Amino acid sequence: MSHTSVMLFETAIGRCGIAWGETGIRAVSFPEVNDVATLARLRRRVPGAPETDTAPEPVAGIVEGIRALADGGSPDFDGAPLDMTGVGAFERDVYRLTAAIKPGDTRTYGQLALDLGDISLSRRVGQALGGNPFPIVIPCHRVIGADGAMIGFSAPGGTETKRTLLKIEGALGPDLFDMIKL
Repeated sequence: MSHTSVMLFETAIGRCGIAWGETGIRAVSFPEVNDVATLARLRRRVPGAPETDTAPEPVAGIVEGIRALADGGSPDFDGAPLDMTGVGAFERDVYRLTAAIKPGDTRTYGQLALDLGDISLSRRVGQALGGNPFPIVIPCHRVIGADGAMIGFSAPGGTETKRTLLKIEGALGPDLFDMIKL
């Protein structure tokens, strides 16, 4: 990866985005209301990065994995070259635990907090996931409230995006609104 760039790409859930630099992937974005907003989200981590329509390996592999996940696949993002510049130690620990949650599975904020040593860390876990610069690759959508509630999802589309991804992955079954659409 020889330069810093941003790229938008089509998926089953809309146009996602990815940003990368010399030391790895800097940001991933869910679809925003339009391309300008998606690019702006990416450029918060990579200011001024030019847009391109091609990505080098291994970024291209991550893009294909995101597409596959949106289509119901179970890509493996282990070993994705994530540039953690500016990411604190606590957040890195949260992201490491979150990355271990496989498609079709969920964990609660409290479970992750206990894994980090204290249930009282639940709010900090939520804050770390709210600032996750690598959604989908670090699957923050797989972290739910203690009662199974779709809470704490700051990506565009909010909890509906979270619910959609969990349905695609098989962690949630169809609900009444899905039945009406059939």
